Amino acid sequence: MPGWDRYVHYYKNWGDRVSIKRRLLLSNIGMVLLPVVLFLVLEMIIGYLLFYPVKGEVDQGDLNFFRSIRIYLLVGVLVLTNGLLTFLVSKSIIKPLLKLKSAANDISRGNLDTKIEVFGGKDELNELAIAFEIMRGRLKEAADIQKQYEKNQKELIASISHDLKTPLTSIKGYIRGISDGVANTPEKMERYIYTIEKTSDEMESLISELLLYSKLDVPNVPYDMRELDLVSYFDHYLEELRFNLAGQNVTLSLECQPNQSYRVHADRGKLNRVVANIVQNSLKYMNEENKELMIRLSSKAAEVIVEIQDNGAGVSKDELPYLFDRFYRTDVSRNSATGGTGLGLAIVKKIIEGHGGAIWARGGIGQGLSICFTLKKGGNDWKEF
Repeated sequence: MPGWDRYVHYYKNWGDRVSIKRRLLLSNIGMVLLPVVLFLVLEMIIGYLLFYPVKGEVDQGDLNFFRSIRIYLLVGVLVLTNGLLTFLVSKSIIKPLLKLKSAANDISRGNLDTKIEVFGGKDELNELAIAFEIMRGRLKEAADIQKQYEKNQKELIASISHDLKTPLTSIKGYIRGISDGVANTPEKMERYIYTIEKTSDEMESLISELLLYSKLDVPNVPYDMRELDLVSYFDHYLEELRFNLAGQNVTLSLECQPNQSYRVHADRGKLNRVVANIVQNSLKYMNEENKELMIRLSSKAAEVIVEIQDNGAGVSKDELPYLFDRFYRTDVSRNSATGGTGLGLAIVKKIIEGHGGAIWARGGIGQGLSICFTLKKGGNDWKEF
């Protein structure tokens, strides 16, 4: 069990322990019993040494000496044993407290990298040390997430600035051309206005994608999870898509095994965005005369795998892991011709991970591109919609 999670496990599965209360009680009992036992043992040893060699009557002087020694011996034993027990018990309590105090000071100063030592004994102090370590681990995890979030936000702002600067420059150039009288014919004027309108639409699309991505980037985004039959869902989706693509040479098909369950937990609205982004991305880059788009469903024990495959030019295997990165484009010149924000598949990844699923891509140059993702299977206790 890596990291501080093992402390959580240890903390929740606590066994018998020598508590501080029990330790102090045993110490007090020891302060009474141990001096008595030690005094009796020492008294017997000294008496043996003094009187065993004597064969006749015991000398009264030796007896008085022995009696006086017993008093000093008793006081010495009491001081020694009580002092030693007090020192050992206080050390076992004070030393861990000092370490916890030092750790608390480090945490208060923002130092979350120093691990808190968990002591050997099973007592309240060890319990407290484990709780401190769990707290430190969670604070460090939250701090790391915050740092990563801030880094992502900076990268996002830099990418936004770059992607908005190009269309703004284009719009300004065409507006200046109109104001300077360069568009001196109706045809030029129409072309200039059309370009400005198209570029403005691209900027609007980029801003909408950025707003959606920013919302998905916030932790604990709500998902309206319900049960959904993917076969019925994709049948309706492809029927609508065929109507929208009427007149275009695109073959759409759905492949699944009969007598298999394809019911999943999903947010229908967000799933619509996932499928739409993947399909739009596929249609955008399929330059073949006969375009093909295949949706394939595979039912597993606890999940359903959805694969959306096209017969486009594909991308190199080296680029597959980066397809879901923000603003990643496999071909800059191609993207400048086809448009796009570079956020489509990044949004898809966010949504699928929000569902608790995984997403990946496969294919190669000239092999088309397949985007695959998983959704958890549904159960009878979920409401279907």
